[in-house]
Amino acid sequence: MKKRIRKLAGRYKLIEQILITAYRSYGTHSRLYIKGRVLDNEPLKITQDANIFKTIKTTYKQFDTFEIPEAQIDLSLPGKVHTSTETNAEGFFLFEDDIKENLAEYADEEGWLDYKLYYKGPMGKKTELLEDPFTGSFLIPHPEAEYGVISDIDDTILQTGVTSFLKLRLLKNSLLTNAYDRIPLKGAAEFYQKLHEGRDGTPNNPIFYLSNSPWNLYEYLKLFLDHNAFPKGPILLRKFRTPFDGSIKPEKPHKQKEITNILQTYPAMNFILIGDSGEHDASIYTEIAAQYPERILAIYLRSVKHKKQMNRVRSIVDNFETTPVLMVESSQEAIAHAKEHEFI
Repeated sequence: MKKRIRKLAGRYKLIEQILITAYRSYGTHSRLYIKGRVLDNEPLKITQDANIFKTIKTTYKQFDTFEIPEAQIDLSLPGKVHTSTETNAEGFFLFEDDIKENLAEYADEEGWLDYKLYYKGPMGKKTELLEDPFTGSFLIPHPEAEYGVISDIDDTILQTGVTSFLKLRLLKNSLLTNAYDRIPLKGAAEFYQKLHEGRDGTPNNPIFYLSNSPWNLYEYLKLFLDHNAFPKGPILLRKFRTPFDGSIKPEKPHKQKEITNILQTYPAMNFILIGDSGEHDASIYTEIAAQYPERILAIYLRSVKHKKQMNRVRSIVDNFETTPVLMVESSQEAIAHAKEHEFI
């Protein structure tokens, strides 16, 4: 809080510390798509035994960010691959480059490749570089993957209350509940592990996680997924927009844009889409399936207890014949369908 007051008062000039958060992302043997953010903040610490006051403090810190714009970031990959980029006004950076080296040779058994990030931006005499280098990893799916899975997070694997009145339950769950205390929907982790392993039991099938949550909640959601034994996968969130944000809004919804990008990155791979019936997943997923009718194997929509939304979703999926769409009440129902269609 003191740091924020000093900044607003115009006395905050020097950068105190450098923190680079590298988001779990994805690519191919010759294509990078690596995102991250550079902040003048302490690393977020989410502890399992935190009381409500510590949880509120941690939540506040996730949004009380001090962005470092126009900072040069150098990326180092195995095989002597090096490239650079700059952060934007909000501290975000993106490496989206074609690479001549075959990066898949350096990935682990499940396709994850580690890389190093070096901060080359402005520093003061007392600036602390919290790590040097910072590290991250991105996914290169195995060439023998049977299919990929693109899944929503909110009310699909994590109960958020996104359809609740004035989204009050969503606010309580996201802002006032410790990540360790969040309860995944029953059987979801088991279902995703089965999809990850596919028919032959080899963990080759990539899982991509989508959410309309802001990047500020990245560490929170990553911890939830890891703590509850979901398969490791890229996490794709979106920029936090305030009422005063004057930037141009994207033409396509965030989820639609990210799904399209994944499909274009892996043109030979088919996909299963998983979402819920609470918001816009049904309309987005069926539109994607209509655009790529040969590549979407199935759509699973977890039913939410909201009559108006359910009626709207029914009107969309009942007459949709391009791709099988299953409204499921439980993970076991989805598992049974996946077995029947030999996805697992």
